[in-house]
Amino acid sequence: MDKIEHRQNRKTSSLASIAVGLLACLALSAQAQTTTVKNPFLWADIPDPSIVRVGDAYYMSYTTMHLAPGVPILKSTDLANWRTVGYAYSTLADNDAMNLANGKNAYGKGSWAASLRYKDGKFHVLVPSYTTGKTHLYTTANVEKGPWTEVQFPFYHDPSLHLGEDGRNFVVYGANDIRIVELNSTLTGVKSGGVSKILIPKAQSMVGDFILNAEGAHIEKIDGWYYVFLITWPRSGYDGRTELVWRSRTIDGTYEGKVVHSSKGVAQGSVVQDAKGAWWGYLFQDNGSVGRSPWIMPVTWSNGWPVFNGGTSPTSVAMETHSATGTGIVTSDDFETPAMKLEWQWNHNPDSANWSLSARPGHYRIKTSRVDAQVVNARNTLSQKSFGPKSSGRIALDASGMKDGDVAGLSAFQAGYGYVGVKKSGTSNSIVMVNAPKGAPTEVASVPVSQNRVFLRVDMDFTNRTDKATFYYSLDSATWKQIGNTLQMSYTLDHFMGYRFALFNFATKAAGGHADFDWFKIGSTANESIDLYRTAAIGGDIGRQARPGRMALGSVVSRSGRELSIGYEVERDGRVEILLATPDGRILQTLVDRHHAQGAYDASCTAAQLPRGRYLVLARFDGAPAQAVPVVLVE
Repeated sequence: MDKIEHRQNRKTSSLASIAVGLLACLALSAQAQTTTVKNPFLWADIPDPSIVRVGDAYYMSYTTMHLAPGVPILKSTDLANWRTVGYAYSTLADNDAMNLANGKNAYGKGSWAASLRYKDGKFHVLVPSYTTGKTHLYTTANVEKGPWTEVQFPFYHDPSLHLGEDGRNFVVYGANDIRIVELNSTLTGVKSGGVSKILIPKAQSMVGDFILNAEGAHIEKIDGWYYVFLITWPRSGYDGRTELVWRSRTIDGTYEGKVVHSSKGVAQGSVVQDAKGAWWGYLFQDNGSVGRSPWIMPVTWSNGWPVFNGGTSPTSVAMETHSATGTGIVTSDDFETPAMKLEWQWNHNPDSANWSLSARPGHYRIKTSRVDAQVVNARNTLSQKSFGPKSSGRIALDASGMKDGDVAGLSAFQAGYGYVGVKKSGTSNSIVMVNAPKGAPTEVASVPVSQNRVFLRVDMDFTNRTDKATFYYSLDSATWKQIGNTLQMSYTLDHFMGYRFALFNFATKAAGGHADFDWFKIGSTANESIDLYRTAAIGGDIGRQARPGRMALGSVVSRSGRELSIGYEVERDGRVEILLATPDGRILQTLVDRHHAQGAYDASCTAAQLPRGRYLVLARFDGAPAQAVPVVLVE
């Protein structure tokens, strides 16, 4: 940044008069390239994966327990880069446990390992629930838009759905004794008089004594063989969690089995064939407090048995991949869209009468409807995954609608949680840090503040399973102060999932208050903001009016070569960032980054030594995206 002048008594020009060649957003090439993919290929909580290929696309389901909506569906074109495209259900069940009502909850339950299948133009998700005591079959012709239909079956532990070419349908399921049951041809019930028996008795018998018996079934038909993939955890003689395979020439015949993979505890999953005929194994590993993370590796075949990467779980693998632009499992959000972005999930079923994206446009509002003792009891807590090796979540919070006794903020959320938040006492606000490593909350620190708009941050470090969370606050989104102590994160079966960034508000004295979340930012560091929707929305951002109470770029002029003159107006005091980025949103250079008073400004900036071409000028206010304008740098 070379020079900023505060312009008096002169408004910026309208967005329609931007003095620069406006460019259409160019589609990115989908050409494949060989890259090194590190394992886990998604360093996050993605347990119980089930993958199918449909044409050139891959779809994956995985487990999110008690969260809603449930059974996320991810999509990929290369098995390495994924994006959430939908969910099998919005509401698993409308009962006290899933509604966090009457002292009940579904922590660690909800829905478990699902089986994803595709046949004759329809996707099927078969998922068991320890909360409902049923197995739910969800079916759709459009996995991204729905609608989904539902049929319920008896409870089947870790079921795998087989849709036969001959029209016969089966579920393989169970633990220790692996069972099979036949469904009818319309998938609406169990077939009367159909197959129902133990298929593989004591399926972990070949490993001797065990910590975990055989479960997690995946049944596949490959080259005339029926394969049942299972996980077990031998007590000794193996490298932790271990993958077994049993096979038979007929689906309900006699099976023979062997250990096919025991390396670094990477197990439970199956195999998938890519469009070029190569086979890939996908399994997962217990990965500390971030959760259970999936690995991928090449599979070859020896005498009809799968061989996972020669017997070793690789830390990396060479794969043909496409551009990762627009893929990912988390995103920043300024809550401007009318519907919640797909990366968000609520803790249990949301209370739709007491959350809103429209009550105050551009904000996520949580209104309290009852009194709760602590954050794990609160409704409408909204969360996204953490990820490794490090991740940082930040929020802008307006506490002006909170009532005496209300607490709202940002949590590192699991059974043993911590949070930084605003606590309302009478008419006064305090920033508090609460640590509850074993579920019993202790207020470790409290700092009085005189303003309602504050900024809160949680950093999580999973490097080498350090598993520590630290907590910060800011009064201007630029200068951060650590508060309280460090939470030693711990993965426990109480919630049975990895830590999440959670936005919450709960009342401890009286219901009726509300908290407004202006934005959420997430990245590997506090200076990074992952935004999966920026690229897709760039065209729509051009000429868009700035959010009320923020800022507007009025003009971006390329004076000579790489000299940029930028005019902008700040509608209230706050931090302004103006960034130079690639067309897909990758930040290259910070042009302006400082606190501004209300007013109009001109900035003269010099772009770095970048090649001529198309770029974006991005504007952020208080850390949240405000605008994007295309520019061309010329010689």
